[in-house]
Amino acid sequence: MSVVGAQPFIKPMQTSPSVSPGIQRRHTLPASEVRPLNTQDAISVFEIEREAFISVSGDCPLHLDEVRHFLTLCPELSMGWFEEGRLVAFIIGSLWDQDRLTSDALTLHKPCGSTVHIHVLAVHRTFRQQGKGPILMWRYLQYLRCLPNVRRAVLMCEDFLIPFYRKSGFKVLGRCAITVANLTFTEMWYPISGHAYMRRNSEMLLFPGCLVPNLDHDGKEW
Repeated sequence: MSVVGAQPFIKPMQTSPSVSPGIQRRHTLPASEVRPLNTQDAISVFEIEREAFISVSGDCPLHLDEVRHFLTLCPELSMGWFEEGRLVAFIIGSLWDQDRLTSDALTLHKPCGSTVHIHVLAVHRTFRQQGKGPILMWRYLQYLRCLPNVRRAVLMCEDFLIPFYRKSGFKVLGRCAITVANLTFTEMWYPISGHAYMRRNSEMLLFPGCLVPNLDHDGKEW
């Protein structure tokens, strides 16, 4: 797939004002940042995922080697939300080339596919119940609109999560052919069409290939 070749925004270099000896410049991390994940984020991703899923289902959607696998093959289909440099929520996806998910979709990335398979969305336990999951999913779906060959997003979830994903605009496709141990899943889909939503006269944060609204500490738009 030909992905939009946008590069991260680089601010023009500015000459730093002279600083008096003994006065150190204070360096701070951005309060809130959204960016693609990379293999260096894999351990943080897996730690959040393991805590979120093992206590519920006894297993993780992606194991550590699989996290590294997808962050190597298709990092542009991931999205991480960082607060002061700390990963607090993430989504990992890959491309798929069939109408419905099969067991191969759990481990394969199909570069010529037009469907994004969302493998996992997880939020760090100390940041749950703050609306970060829906906000990150909204950002991700808007970002996918910037990828010219992507036509839809699909995921599989347990039935108790169907209302959550319906609120994000997903529709039920039917029972998923994939089972894990004694767990069964429902397959859901979201149509990707048109251009990414861009709000005028607002401060914007550049995610490579797409503009999305910036957020404050509470996850609300500026």
